[in-house]
Amino acid sequence: MARHLGRLAAFRPHAHRGGRPRRASPGAEEPDPQPEPDTRPPKRRRPGLPRVRSVAGRVFLLQLVIMVLFAAAAGGALVVQARESNMQEARQLSMGVAQSFARAPGTLDAMKTGRPTELLQPRAEDTRRNTGVDYVVAFDPQGFRWTHPDPKLIGKHIFALREGGAADRPFTKTFEGSLGLAVDTTVPVYDTNRTTVAGFVSVGVTVASVDDVVQDQLPQLLGFAGAALAVAAVGTAIVSWRLRRQTRALDPSEMTRMYEHHDAVLHAVREGVVIIGDDGRLLLANDEARRLLDLPADAEERRVSELGLAADTTALLGSGRTVTDVVHLAGDRLLAVNLRPVDPGSRPAGSVVTLRDTTELRALAGRAEVARERLGLLYEAGIRIGTTLDVVRTAQELAEVAVPRFADAATVDLLDPILRGAVSAGPGPEMRRVAVHGVDGARSLYPVGELIRFVPTSPVAVGAERGRAVLDADLTSSSEWMNAQDPVRARHLLDLGFHSLITVPLQARGVVLGMASFWRSDAVPFGEEDLAFAEELAARAAVAVDNARRYTREHTLAETLQRSLLPSSLPDHSAVEVAHRYLPALEGVGGDWFDVIPLPGARIALVVGDVVGHGLHAAATMGQLRTAVHNFSALDLPPDELLGHLDELVARIDSDENVERDNESVSGATCLYAIYDPASGKCALARSGHPEPALVHPDGTVEYLPVPGSPPLGLGGGLPFETAELTLPEGSRLVLYTDGLIEDREHGPDTGLEALRLALAHPDRTPEETCQDVLDAVLPARSSDDIALLVARTRLLDPSQVAEWDVPGDPAIVAGIRSDATRRLETWGLAEMAFTTELIISELVTNAIRYGTEPIRLRLVHDHDSLICEVADGSSTSPHLRRAATTDEGGRGLFLVAQFAQRWGTRYTARGKVIWTEQSTQSPADDTDDMSADALLDQWEDASW
Repeated sequence: MARHLGRLAAFRPHAHRGGRPRRASPGAEEPDPQPEPDTRPPKRRRPGLPRVRSVAGRVFLLQLVIMVLFAAAAGGALVVQARESNMQEARQLSMGVAQSFARAPGTLDAMKTGRPTELLQPRAEDTRRNTGVDYVVAFDPQGFRWTHPDPKLIGKHIFALREGGAADRPFTKTFEGSLGLAVDTTVPVYDTNRTTVAGFVSVGVTVASVDDVVQDQLPQLLGFAGAALAVAAVGTAIVSWRLRRQTRALDPSEMTRMYEHHDAVLHAVREGVVIIGDDGRLLLANDEARRLLDLPADAEERRVSELGLAADTTALLGSGRTVTDVVHLAGDRLLAVNLRPVDPGSRPAGSVVTLRDTTELRALAGRAEVARERLGLLYEAGIRIGTTLDVVRTAQELAEVAVPRFADAATVDLLDPILRGAVSAGPGPEMRRVAVHGVDGARSLYPVGELIRFVPTSPVAVGAERGRAVLDADLTSSSEWMNAQDPVRARHLLDLGFHSLITVPLQARGVVLGMASFWRSDAVPFGEEDLAFAEELAARAAVAVDNARRYTREHTLAETLQRSLLPSSLPDHSAVEVAHRYLPALEGVGGDWFDVIPLPGARIALVVGDVVGHGLHAAATMGQLRTAVHNFSALDLPPDELLGHLDELVARIDSDENVERDNESVSGATCLYAIYDPASGKCALARSGHPEPALVHPDGTVEYLPVPGSPPLGLGGGLPFETAELTLPEGSRLVLYTDGLIEDREHGPDTGLEALRLALAHPDRTPEETCQDVLDAVLPARSSDDIALLVARTRLLDPSQVAEWDVPGDPAIVAGIRSDATRRLETWGLAEMAFTTELIISELVTNAIRYGTEPIRLRLVHDHDSLICEVADGSSTSPHLRRAATTDEGGRGLFLVAQFAQRWGTRYTARGKVIWTEQSTQSPADDTDDMSADALLDQWEDASW
């Protein structure tokens, strides 16, 4: 087996940075040197280096990296190419030298001689020097050298065996030696018989270093890379200037953020964006625009007219005009279109279009509009329903509000107790129809006022029983409704077009008051939303109906109480002819009252009063004051004294009620009190906080009597009242009224007084006609206060009905006065009353003479069915009735007067008092215990009176 020669076999691979090929040392084998470790410190990134932020800088950095990579690739390719070229050259050289030396003449002969080294060594060295190989070694077939560049190795054995080839043909071996990569070619030398190997020739060549080759070509390579980098820098500078100009000096982060915003606007928002060029081509369309317009995938860069859009849509997009929020129908979508032309001064002309899908918004807007209308209707219902506090009118207002904005027809049915203001025990089958309103077909429903008995399966009965609304969205398919109440009427309603019904209970405070039914004929059928609205509307109306019911109950109670406290009829009196009117306020009865009270001596008292406020308390207070006036009138007090006592009473009641009734007082009560004497025609008047009375003369002249005014009752603080005394012509009309007649919310009292004056200025009118004239002319349209009106036409007694005597202060004249009185009674046809009248006159005149002071005066008045006897004197001492003891000689006179007179009493005047008696001419007093007149006179002599 062939072996390598010399120390070539001892070469080992290592990193080599040499340049050109070097000759291998032909010396002895040496150990391969170890590669020197790289002692340079590792490169560290400087933390202070600025980061490249501009786009141009990053482009330049990218180009620099590319150029470095290109240069490294070129260098690597150069190294590989140089290595392959050097290796091929070394192989060819070693092979050629070895073949030439082996076949050279004399080589074989020298090997066969006994001194091959002497002959071959010079020739081998010459060949080595002339060919540039590293060594030429000849050795025998046993491996002992004949020649070698180092003479010391001649004769030495080559220990390395031949590898990679046979011994009978040339072979080339590549190995890594100490001098680098080397190529060794061994060629056998055959004997003349061409079968025996006489020896071998080995030629070795060291391959030139790649670094040496690269160093030779490195300047060119670096020059090329520098030139490329310079061109790249210039290009980068131009690109940077251009980019900065186009991007307006924005750094990459800002451009990235702008791109993100741009991407969000174009693709993330739910608004279509379309950009159209000046030539009508679609330049850009975001995803939303593609969806809204159903654009094809290749829509961009195509003309708008070629996109398959509707003609009106194409015309709108390509119009180039300014459009703001125009609603456009594109397919089944409603689009809000905004179009703005691009300013051609700064960029190419074109248009920017934004599209917004308003289909759902329009539907939501429609529902919002319906909700807004419903809220408006509820607000209107709150205003219009319950304005009058009348149950029937409130139900009618509900029907009027619901039609036509909610239903085409509406009906309201209420329980009968509700109409009377009572509380219903619960929903019953019978209800009375109180309101029907709607289209002409509504006339086919049950009429107003009819009492309807609903069957248990009807919607009204079901809704009342369950306490919630019942919806029949389609009456045509509801057989239960058809056959429930009245099939004939139901069929007729269907023929008229009614197709949908909502029945809602009117319930307040847990009590069903009635039912409201809403019908539709022209509009769409009712739905669940309509059901909720109907319940809300009915709930508000039910509160108003319940308020009206409670008001009706309270108003009925108060009016009943007040009318029971007012005089049911006025007495027919010879002094005056009286007519009256009382009108309670629309908001409720108040405390107005009037009265006509007969007084002794054929006189009459006219009273009108007013308690401020309304309701039961005002009516009850009015009753108290009227009773007090009757009681004070029984004392025959003058008007000023009566009002003084009434003022004290009101103040006391007011004080007590402030404690017991939580400050609910009667302050503000007013009163006008007048006393008319038909015998003299004189009228005494006093008022406390009340309007002045009006006097209508027989010729129609009207004047307001100047009666001194005083504070209202209970507020005077104990101040005295004043009385005005006037003489009224016969046939004149005295008009007393409360302030509700002349005052209202729109006009003041002056306007009312003038209107009252004009209404009264008519002669020859009876009191009844006068009352009607006043109400027709002066009554306010909506009075907020009670109205009490009292008209009294005065009369005068005929002089023949009155007899008067002046009585001297001598008891002896009593018998003569009795005789004169008896004759006058006979003249009046009252002879049967002579005895009792003489007895009364004797007692009263005698007492006046004995205990009174002059002047003393006797007056007899014959007034219809009464005989009045009055004895006046100047003393204020009042007699009193007592029962005399058995041993008393006197004290029985007034007792006898009380026995024979129907009534008797005392009244005081400004200059004394008057003792009066009244006897009925219809039923004269019978003789007591059938006692004769003589027996009575025998018991009491004149001297004992």
